[in-house]
Amino acid sequence: MNAELSLVWNKIQAMINSSLVLLPNIVLAIVVFFVFVFAGRSLKLAVKRLTRRHRQARNLGMVLGRLTQGLVILIGLFVALSIVVPTFRAGDLVQLLGISGVAIGFAFRDILQNFLAGILILLTEPFQIDDQIVFKDFEGTVENIETRATTIRTYDGRRIVIPNSELFTNSVTVNTAYENRRLEYDIGIGYGDNVDEAKRLMLEAIGSIDEVLKDPAPDVLAMELADSSINIRARWWIKPPRRMDELRSRDKVISAIWQKLYIENGIDLPYPTHQILFHDQTEETDGDRSRQREGWPAGRREVPKPRRISDSLSTLAEMRSQHNGSQESERTESEEP
Repeated sequence: MNAELSLVWNKIQAMINSSLVLLPNIVLAIVVFFVFVFAGRSLKLAVKRLTRRHRQARNLGMVLGRLTQGLVILIGLFVALSIVVPTFRAGDLVQLLGISGVAIGFAFRDILQNFLAGILILLTEPFQIDDQIVFKDFEGTVENIETRATTIRTYDGRRIVIPNSELFTNSVTVNTAYENRRLEYDIGIGYGDNVDEAKRLMLEAIGSIDEVLKDPAPDVLAMELADSSINIRARWWIKPPRRMDELRSRDKVISAIWQKLYIENGIDLPYPTHQILFHDQTEETDGDRSRQREGWPAGRREVPKPRRISDSLSTLAEMRSQHNGSQESERTESEEP
């Protein structure tokens, strides 16, 4: 029993002695690691400071600064491990994890693809931070462009993370790429209203809105002879072209056009209607059939006279009696021997 306790105590003493021997190396490794952390942070700030004056390189400088900081910290980690364990090498870490070169390539394929796409996005700058973009079913404001993905904030307060490779290889609509943006809205008036007068009134209504630019000037165009209305398209420009400005100007323009056309001048703004004609079943009150052209051959001289309800009922009763008589005669013939 005493021999076993002595063996355990000797092992504990050996561990303590080895720890005391490694203690200076551990302290030195921690100091070296924090020096590399401080150096990486300083290099990051230096890179950002150098690219701050150039607008096109501002985003790229931010990403390169982060990469520089990460690379310096990684080197510091390897140096610190080498101080604690002199026989340690960077390749030993890969072998320790049991990861081969092929596995690393497959594991980091998507990461490298997104990284290169992010660098190209920052270099070409199809959009920038604080731009409002539309990507597939997502629309919002760009919050950050990172090496792996780009984050946007939707108008209803959600965050969308989009991989950079998808942004680089697909179509993206940038609503705030230019200072001005044109908006449009279709309004239908009745067929009995004057189109030119309605266009003039619509221009007056649009011009009274402060958010609408005078240059380029707004315009209205007759676009379509629809089923129930003549559609006129109102087009106007706004600045700045952000989502909130678009909604505010659209609200004011539509309200002003409705007020000017319908309330002040009595121009009809019809809703869709459908007309169903039952030909050859009309009554006398349906109008002059000589002028009613829907469904009747053009140039027909003889115009059929409208039928009365009483005539229709008598004709129907006669047809029923004829039908009953024919059935009775068939029944009689079948009963004869």
